[in-house]
Amino acid sequence: MRTLWLSLLLCLIASPASQALAQDEPAPAASAADPAKSTIPTAETDFIQKIHQYDKDAIVAQFGEPASKNDYHRAGTDELMASVWQYHYINTDLEGAFYQTTELDFVGDNVVMVVFMNHDGTDPDAQRIQVKPDL
Repeated sequence: MRTLWLSLLLCLIASPASQALAQDEPAPAASAADPAKSTIPTAETDFIQKIHQYDKDAIVAQFGEPASKNDYHRAGTDELMASVWQYHYINTDLEGAFYQTTELDFVGDNVVMVVFMNHDGTDPDAQRIQVKPDL
């Protein structure tokens, strides 16, 4: 769990730089003539390479609502800092077997981290930690 928080913190720090780079890249064109551009790949390697190009609406349009969804807000406000979504059986490994859980970590509307798990994604022993950034 601490690794997740550290990863989210690093992603928050790096997000302005990554957003600046993402602005230079054209968004994927969704067109009826070329459905391959509007379909999110499910094979592990292709998924990792391309998922950052899709926003939450496009992900929900293809995979539906996530099985689990946690939103993290700035303490004392309604400001959304990050979201963690988990889907089951949407991605395949290099040998074609499905991962039981795929976790997508968002900052804003963009995927900043992907985690493939061979379990259901629950961690009953994890401690709940509330993050209070010093501002």
